[in-house]
Amino acid sequence: MKTDTLFYQLLKEYPSFFFELIGKPDTNPDTYNFIALEVKQRSFRLDGLFSPLESLTNEPLYFVEVQFYKEENFYDRLFAEIFVYFNQFKPPNPNWYAVVICDRRSNDVTVHPRYQELVQTRLQRIYLDELPASATERSLGLGIIQLVVTSEQQTPIRARQLLDRATVQFPDAQQQQRVIQLIETIVVYKFPTLSREEVEAMLGLSDLKQTRVYQEAKEEGRQEGKLETKLAMIPLLLELGLSIEQISQRLELDLDTVRRVAQQSENN
Repeated sequence: MKTDTLFYQLLKEYPSFFFELIGKPDTNPDTYNFIALEVKQRSFRLDGLFSPLESLTNEPLYFVEVQFYKEENFYDRLFAEIFVYFNQFKPPNPNWYAVVICDRRSNDVTVHPRYQELVQTRLQRIYLDELPASATERSLGLGIIQLVVTSEQQTPIRARQLLDRATVQFPDAQQQQRVIQLIETIVVYKFPTLSREEVEAMLGLSDLKQTRVYQEAKEEGRQEGKLETKLAMIPLLLELGLSIEQISQRLELDLDTVRRVAQQSENN
């Protein structure tokens, strides 16, 4: 299973899950951008970085590493990546933390004593199979994260429970659809030999996807996609010499929307 890609998608879509995972659920996820970054020296690549907005220099950086196999020099590599990042990008933030997410403790390795001070002050290690049941039952986000390491035998049962919770916890149709798709994606990753139709049948998703709420959310998503495409076309049509009024008519958008996008385009 491509856990790096899966976790990047999960944390990119739902950054609040990360702050719940590290025990800081009150952190405003809008304070951060989550990115995967390559540092040039030796082609190091960080699994993920929660970087505060430029104006929030007092907020800490969070380096995220997902480790689902044993690697003896893991911490040498991790701290090297972080310090090469500091040298290359020179962020102004004084505080930083490394968060290592392991599927189980047995895939973690001993940290060399030379890093002891960093371990005590900068490192947080999380073992997904040891997340307390009370936490995963209380938090849908932690439950979804733990689904990644749930046994294949228990995965269908656990996933259906999470789907039931999602339909209750997210009354907004589009949010509900996104969470359902996320859970489905995790199960698809865990059962690579099954088709998406077989996964849908396993989770009982066929009936759920036929509900009016799901279909309305799907249609709303389509409409939003169409709108984004139209908005992206406005600067191009302006360059081609069309007037605000002509663009409004051609794209079937109101004049105020076209003017606002045109002004933003000029400022950029």
